Amino acid sequence: MAEVLSQSQIDALLGALKESSSDEGGKKVEAQTREKTYRKYDFYSPKKFTKEKLKILKGVYENYSRITSSQINSLFRVNSELTVLSVEEQRYYEFSNALSDNDIFTLVSCQTPDGSKNPPILMHISQIIAVNMIDRMLGGTESDTAIDASYQYTQIEKLLYQRIMEYLIMPIKDVWSGYMRLEAKFDRIEENLGLFQDIGVDEIVVIVMIAVDMVEVSGNISICIPGRLLANIYDVIEKKRHVDTAYDIIEQNHKDEIMDNIEQTMLEVKAEISGVKLTLDDIYNLHVGDVIDLNCPKDSDVSVLVGSKKWFTGQVGVYNKNVAVKIQSKLNELNNGMDLKLVQEELSNAQEST
Repeated sequence: MAEVLSQSQIDALLGALKESSSDEGGKKVEAQTREKTYRKYDFYSPKKFTKEKLKILKGVYENYSRITSSQINSLFRVNSELTVLSVEEQRYYEFSNALSDNDIFTLVSCQTPDGSKNPPILMHISQIIAVNMIDRMLGGTESDTAIDASYQYTQIEKLLYQRIMEYLIMPIKDVWSGYMRLEAKFDRIEENLGLFQDIGVDEIVVIVMIAVDMVEVSGNISICIPGRLLANIYDVIEKKRHVDTAYDIIEQNHKDEIMDNIEQTMLEVKAEISGVKLTLDDIYNLHVGDVIDLNCPKDSDVSVLVGSKKWFTGQVGVYNKNVAVKIQSKLNELNNGMDLKLVQEELSNAQEST
């Protein structure tokens, strides 16, 4: 006989069925959401720099953070730590919109080895960090200087702010020296973003965000690098890399390369018995059969010239019924081999004659 369930048992069974179905449905919905999650890509703003290039930039500014941290510690007598938070490619308006009306930023003029005209780098320090640095420059020791959002720098503070920025700009040249020679100099302080037009609103920039942690004070250093400047920097790096690679290949077999080039060069070799100086009148009166005294014995050595330089001494004789010179010694034995400078001179003379 079948067991008869009570109403409470029936309700419990229905409740268990509902829970199991809701769990399965939730898992299915969650799985579907996971499967349909895609990373959005803005085709109107394509990325200009690859991850590898941004990785190079991050490594450069991690080195910059270490050097700058040491400078802050020594100049302001405070322990500080700088950390690179992010290196992101954005539009310029995203950087400018993040700043308040009271913020000021520094323009850093940069000169690349190719001499191209580049837009400046923009640097901004959080007000709390800048004010604490200024306070310590004036002899203060407070680390929790309080300021509000409406705080504005005084004229004296702006001059001290400029001095601080000059210290922070100095390491830029050193951190880029491993890749290229980049000259970075303080240009000016800009107080109104609306008047700054060197960078277009929609122009691609790379924002390097560096966190600054001082005693009981923390803030950020924002560095805005224009895309045009970065493109010129990476072009110089790529050209330098190709040149270095070619130079390394030549260096491996430089001796063979040089000798192969020299061996195919035609040089004039002549034997000179001796030399004598005559007046123009004597030369004018010379006739066939006249004898010129060379002031040297008849069996003396002759000089063998390669081009216009004396290289060997030898004896005049006969070889296969032809007049020949037998090499006796080298005049440049003290140089321990061929003089490369003489070779270069003779090569240049041979090329000019051809």
